[in-house]
Amino acid sequence: MDFEGKATAPTATDNVEFAQPATNRKRLELLRDTEALLRRPTVATLVPILPSKLSNRFQAASSLADDSLKELATIDLNDISDFDLRPARILISLSFIGFGALMILVLLLYLNTLHPELSTVEQIRQYWYQYIWFVSLGVTGMFILGREAMRPIPKRRKSYKR
Repeated sequence: MDFEGKATAPTATDNVEFAQPATNRKRLELLRDTEALLRRPTVATLVPILPSKLSNRFQAASSLADDSLKELATIDLNDISDFDLRPARILISLSFIGFGALMILVLLLYLNTLHPELSTVEQIRQYWYQYIWFVSLGVTGMFILGREAMRPIPKRRKSYKR
């Protein structure tokens, strides 16, 4: 008796072809077109319902979005280097730090103004969740800033003029 199984049908794994995209569209163009497909029917639906002044502003905002996204779609993401994004990362980290500190200050002002009867320990016990959120936001900004400070700066060609 032969207990070894034999394949009865040939496998077709060698000639499997996957569908290729019809066009190589950039991601920002795809974003522009998708957003426009969602925004334009929404604007067309809401404009007749809104008051005339508000509908005019709504249409102006929609056309401004068209222009902005058209300009954005011309950007090639492959041309943006890591060094080009450095100022944006620094600004975002400073925003995190500043917003966290500002919100802690607003929370302290709120507690001292509206709940002066509570001691500091009771204030922290009652509002610990907000403290943690705002401190974490500031710490996140500090981590981003520290990471940016440790990131190596690419060497540029030295051009000596004599």
